[in-house]
Amino acid sequence: MDKRNLTVVNEFVLLGLSSSAEQQRLLTLLLLSVYLVTISGNTLIILAIGCDSHLHSPMYFFLSNLAFVDICYTSTTVPQMVVNTLTDTKTISFSGCLTQLFFFISFVNMDSLLLCVMAYDRYVAICHPLHYTSVMNLHFCVQLVAGLWVVTYLHALLHTVLMAHLSFCASNVVHHFFCDLNPLLQLSCSSVSFNVMAIYTVGALLALIPFVCILISYVLIFSTILKVTSTQGKQRAFSTCGSHLSVVVLCYGTAIAVYFCPSSPHNPERDTLSSVMYNVVAPMLNPFIYSLRNRDMKRALMKMLCKCTDFYHQ
Repeated sequence: MDKRNLTVVNEFVLLGLSSSAEQQRLLTLLLLSVYLVTISGNTLIILAIGCDSHLHSPMYFFLSNLAFVDICYTSTTVPQMVVNTLTDTKTISFSGCLTQLFFFISFVNMDSLLLCVMAYDRYVAICHPLHYTSVMNLHFCVQLVAGLWVVTYLHALLHTVLMAHLSFCASNVVHHFFCDLNPLLQLSCSSVSFNVMAIYTVGALLALIPFVCILISYVLIFSTILKVTSTQGKQRAFSTCGSHLSVVVLCYGTAIAVYFCPSSPHNPERDTLSSVMYNVVAPMLNPFIYSLRNRDMKRALMKMLCKCTDFYHQ
């Protein structure tokens, strides 16, 4: 085919959550409500940890970073969809699409890597309690989080640069509510073999390594807990990692449901709505899990809310 006869794509059309305009508006309002709850809940987590000196420990340092990532994570997709619905437009520029893709990949990877680091933190705390303060010191934790940000940005930059070098000259309609890797690759009229190889090599490593490390950490944690003779000691040990384990199950459970269940070419809306559970609903539930299952978090939240109430009545 003569490339001179091809129309170069300068923007993409995001179909959104539904082909029906009424359903799209309803689902957008629902998603906006979930987004606002996500922002509020995770912001409260960050403020509570920052205001309570008793929570200035490695576990809550990682938790505050996770809450921040969850805020950024949902902010890369939901606001764009809400604006498109309210303005009755579905387009996003090529550069805007690549920017959204870059930050989405960064925050998704950072989310899973932080869960891995938090599992290692629980492993050291339970299996090697005498060495915990020396191993998980503030300097090491800050360096670790900074290193994770570098890794995630480099990985996102790799996929963004590879995507930018593809040619999009046929359809520009993205069957999704944001710019994700697979929907964009399906629209390319040039070879995507290198992109696919990067997904199955670098991407798979960044997805599998944290998951395997989390499994190993919890196998070692549970084996250590089972050796504890005191029932109270076992309950205390389980409570320290119960919230994190619940978030891990939620995160990876929804991810497997989205990316490992067979897609439906005749029903793309089902696949889109399935990804909402992973991309929007899971970050909303995380602060509830940590605040409801963690006694220290509940105490810190109540203390902060009481201070805000007293300040308001002054």
